[in-house]
Formats: sequence, structure tokens, C-alpha cells
Amino acid sequence: MARLMQASKIPNKIKREDVYNKIRSQKNKDKLLKRKQQKKEEELDPSLKEERLKNNLPNTLENTREFDETIVEDDEEVLKEEEIDDFSQYFNDSLQPKILVTTSRRPSARVYEFAEEFCSIFPDANFVKRGSQFEIKKIVDIAIKREFTDVVVINEDKKKPNAITIIHLPDGPTAYYKLTSIMSAKEIHGHGRMTPHKPELILNNFNTRLGHTIGRMFASLFPQVPEFKGRQVATFHNQRDFIFFRRHRYIFDKEGKKCDLQELGPRFTLKLQSLQKGTFDTKYGEYEWVYKV
Repeated sequence: MARLMQASKIPNKIKREDVYNKIRSQKNKDKLLKRKQQKKEEELDPSLKEERLKNNLPNTLENTREFDETIVEDDEEVLKEEEIDDFSQYFNDSLQPKILVTTSRRPSARVYEFAEEFCSIFPDANFVKRGSQFEIKKIVDIAIKREFTDVVVINEDKKKPNAITIIHLPDGPTAYYKLTSIMSAKEIHGHGRMTPHKPELILNNFNTRLGHTIGRMFASLFPQVPEFKGRQVATFHNQRDFIFFRRHRYIFDKEGKKCDLQELGPRFTLKLQSLQKGTFDTKYGEYEWVYKV
């Protein structure tokens, strides 16, 4: 550090850069010699390498995050709430989901394309074109009468899908997500073709009280008994409050000892903006949670 400080005081730019390069070169040589010496010592005593690897953990956003007291794991109170919450029928009574998927008014071609792939994720999703005269509240009323369990509205901005609203029927809740990083199946190199089998569902890191609710909401969109013959997996991975969606098929080799994953698509990322009690109501709705910048 002292040598760098001295070099910075050299007025001539060419000489200053030359000194900097020599200092960097010497530092790299010292590091190389240190690594070689360390390698020799670890070959003589393997426990030194084990100790180094044990202590050499990088600092990441995950392992430096402060403890969150809202995290719930095997909480008796939460388990009791699950027995009577808005999704209990799916898990206790094996109610089958029936999803109505629609769009904003006058959607673009790209929204129709995304809606088609989005429907393919859920075995019991039905796409319905939205007429210009239909308000979301009216769509919700019609969906309840026709025994749909959820309504999904895909919104757009500048002819691109940019948000998703999921309304759980008949009594809510309603979740509104920002939608980004969309990649259709045809844009994914080496993608596979989906089959109509019911997929397995993986939910990662939905372990706070809010995350627990959101995770159960996603789970209620899928049949509770997957068809393992199809070998398809739908994954919602929550990391740093972003929810990454992926869909894969796992493929075994002939001997059944190795397994590879083939992505089916689509890919997209969700970020929760609000969770509202009841069904969609922007004027009088009561919000459980709202994202604040």
C-alpha cells in the first residue's frame, strides 16, 4: 500500500503506470509463490487443506442476511391456521383446481403467446378471451358461478406482459405480481416438449409468514397428486424476494443410475407487489401486505 501511495505521487504518467505495473507484477508473483508453498504444506498435512476450505467461506447476500423473526418452521400456530385458511380445501378435502386465465383489454399478440404457455403449466387452466366490456369484478362473479377456483389476469405494458394478478375464489386472497425476465420455450436452447401429465411441484424458501401464504397459494393451483410417469417438475424458487419459475423433465440413463434435467419452459420471474384480503377490489380492498420501495 505504501509503495502504491508513493507511485501515485509520480508526476509523469508513463513512469507512474510503469511503476504500477511492476508493483502488480510483483504482487502476482508473491501470490503464486504463496500458493505453491501452501500446496506443498497441504500435501504433507491434508488437515491443513480441510481447515482452509472450512474457513474460506465467501460472504453472500444469503449468509450475511440478518435473522428474520417472521420465519416459521414447524410452528404449531401456523399449522393450526392451515387447517382453516382459504386453501385448506385443497389439502384437506382434495379439491381439484380449476383456473380461468385471461388478459387485460385488447391484448397484444405477445400476451396471447405468453398466456398460452402459462396455461400449459397448470393442468386445469382454461384461457378465456376478455371482452372490452368485462371488468375484473364481473369476471370474478362469472368464474365463481361456473365453479372456477382461481382467476389469473395477465397484464401488459407497451405490448409486453408485465404483471400477473392471481385471485383465489370464492373469498380471496388476491396477489399482484410484477412479471419480468420472460423466456418462452422456443427461446430456450435444447428445450423439451411438455406432455399433459400433472407435474410435481417444488417450492423453495417460502418460509416466512408471508411466504408461507404465497407458497400455499401456488400449491393450490396444482393437483395434489402428481403423475410421476410424466417426470415433469414445476419449481417456484424464492430468493431475495424474487420468485423464479422453471419447468423441467428429469431423464434417467439406461442403467437408472444417472439423472439429467431437460428444461421445458417457459421461464419467468415474479415479484410480489401486494397481497389483498378477499377478491380483487382496488377501491375498498383491505391489504395484508404492500411492497414499499
